[in-house]
Amino acid sequence: MSGGLLVAGTTSDAGKSVVTAGICRWLVRQGVKVAPFKAQNMSLNSFVTREGAEIGRAQAMQAQAARVEPTALMNPVLLKPGSDRSSQVVLMGRPVGEMSARGYHGGRQETLLSTVVDCLEQLRGTYDAVICEGAGSPAEINLRRTDIVNMGIARAARFPVVVVGDIDRGGVFASFFGTTALLSAEDQALIAGYLVNKFRGDVSLLEPGLDMLYGLTGRPTYGVLPFAHGLGIDEEDGLRVSLRGAVRESVVAPPHGEDVLRVAVCAVPLMSNFTDVDALAAEPGVVVRFVDRAEELADADLVIVPGTRGTVKALVWLRERGLADALLRRAAQGLPVLGICGGFQVLGERIEDEVESRAGQVDGLGLLPVRIRFDREKTLARPVGSALGERVEGYEIHHGVADVRGGEPFLDGCRVGAVWGTHWHGSLESDGFRRRFLVEVAAAAGRRFVPAPDTSFGALREEQLDRLGDLIEEHADTGALLRLIEAGVPGGLPFVGPGAPAVPVARGAGVTGECS
Repeated sequence: MSGGLLVAGTTSDAGKSVVTAGICRWLVRQGVKVAPFKAQNMSLNSFVTREGAEIGRAQAMQAQAARVEPTALMNPVLLKPGSDRSSQVVLMGRPVGEMSARGYHGGRQETLLSTVVDCLEQLRGTYDAVICEGAGSPAEINLRRTDIVNMGIARAARFPVVVVGDIDRGGVFASFFGTTALLSAEDQALIAGYLVNKFRGDVSLLEPGLDMLYGLTGRPTYGVLPFAHGLGIDEEDGLRVSLRGAVRESVVAPPHGEDVLRVAVCAVPLMSNFTDVDALAAEPGVVVRFVDRAEELADADLVIVPGTRGTVKALVWLRERGLADALLRRAAQGLPVLGICGGFQVLGERIEDEVESRAGQVDGLGLLPVRIRFDREKTLARPVGSALGERVEGYEIHHGVADVRGGEPFLDGCRVGAVWGTHWHGSLESDGFRRRFLVEVAAAAGRRFVPAPDTSFGALREEQLDRLGDLIEEHADTGALLRLIEAGVPGGLPFVGPGAPAVPVARGAGVTGECS
């Protein structure tokens, strides 16, 4: 096999990332050597590969689903928003500058197509199959001329496209039809069919609509995936989470000991790598919630100031909302605070920034004896060390250089009392260290909390990825998907839209696999 597939979506957050991961896990379980690919990703959740390249965290998760090592080839272009109008452009794992949306779509994007196609071809030469993830919607017709991630890459690679729709949002049939109808005839020729995501209820009630969709478009539905809780792993958009505020809470397993621990994460602007707290949420008896008001810290046993793409902006936000004063009061009372990356920088004495915000010298919260200077070169690393007597692995993604002037050493940062700071993302995924850290937090907070002795975050992540593979295997027409991946572009599919000839309705032809 030397094939591939593009998983597109009717909207952002339709489920493209998890469906792509699920297909990768299903294929690798069938003995297929498979790799994920996303030509262009816009996300504040990123990861550092072993060769020191920065890629989208979702692609790293998909590589884990495929049981391969993630590389820059899998996500050649990463856009990291710094405001509503501009993003840092990361090319082949390295930042190449800031660019406005108009500047990027006005010419730079087109020049990247050859790089993107070359990366995809290298993957195709190494793997049996490449499963590509699109971005947003392929029907963003205002951007079609410069598209390199949806129909642009599908046409260049001659890959078939399956469009995923989130039925939980409503309007999925209109979205499927409208997405297809808005495309040109050449792009429509690549649309093989549809995949319904997040369905609740009796599938038989959906079948008449799937039949009509087939009659209108001539394209089958490759499956109906049921709604499954707890599978939004490594979401791409940290901005969306910060807007949810305290609504986003972890699902808590019963505590191993007598008490629970409550963790409040400050939902700072441009929050990045909020996945750092996933390992805490996986611990029995640990409640994790995102907050944006000072009063929400009152019952917290641990407050985390997470990473951010806008350190100075986050500092201003914390002060405006009274959260900065609340953090100062916590520190004075000996209650635990953890700063990660940008959050670590916020907790220091001073920030000199002529790179990210260009605000010059700004006073930090002064909770840690650290001074930060922003360097134009970005630090990208996969450090290994020890803390609290345990081995720790992490990854670093930051422009800020820390000058630590006191306190107890803590990874690359320091600790003063119950205030901790480090640039290391992912450190809490190290099981032994996480348990020792939670013991320290519980003692400082006065809680009778005992970490479970056998929680393995890596094993839990593998279980999640297997659940994604199970969803594909049990609820999609895997035979049809495999033929599609092997054969490539479907032929003879009708044109859909104004002026197109009518397609006769054929009942029963649009439902496949478990849905029939």
